[in-house]
Formats: sequence, structure tokens, C-alpha cells
Amino acid sequence: MEPLLLITNCPDEGVANALALTLVEEKLAACVNILPRVQSLYRWQGAVESASEIPLLIKTTSARYAALESRISELHPYDVPEIIAVPISRGLPAYLNWLAEETLQ
Repeated sequence: MEPLLLITNCPDEGVANALALTLVEEKLAACVNILPRVQSLYRWQGAVESASEIPLLIKTTSARYAALESRISELHPYDVPEIIAVPISRGLPAYLNWLAEETLQ
């Protein structure tokens, strides 16, 4: 079991809350932090864009990654949602054990 921190952004609070709740209820994530609104600048289809977004920090495991990626892609309103997974190389053992237990199928 490799713990992961997954990052995605949502267009608004409604989408962020619904997505976070679904991921935790379906045990795809042990915890989702919904962060305050940020301004994102990016290039999309040849043009520089700017958007206000709500970042999510999603704690999961490598064993749940494929299902989590699929579910975010299914529920997210963006054509290409940001889905970035970062390995958690260290952490409080009790927390990492809890994370693993909460994402067991």
C-alpha cells in the first residue's frame, strides 16, 4: 500500500463539495481537504486562460488510484480535469494506517 496525495481543481464550491463527498463515501479517499478559492492561469487550446477554482487535496492509496481517477473523470465537469498524484514517502504511521483502512474495498 503506497499512500498518495492527489490534487485536482473544481470550478466552484458545489462541484468541490459533491466530488469530495462522493470520493469519501465510496471509500476512494480517506479524506479530502477543500481549499479556499485560487486563481489559475494556464494555456488551453492555444490561448492563455484564467479561472477561479477550488483546489482539492485527496488522500488515497495506489491501490485505489485507478478507480479514483476514473470516478473523478466521470463526475468532473472539465473536459480534461487536473489529476496529479504525488507519493507520500513519509507520514505519521498511525495516520497512514488510518488512510489505508479507510480506503479498503
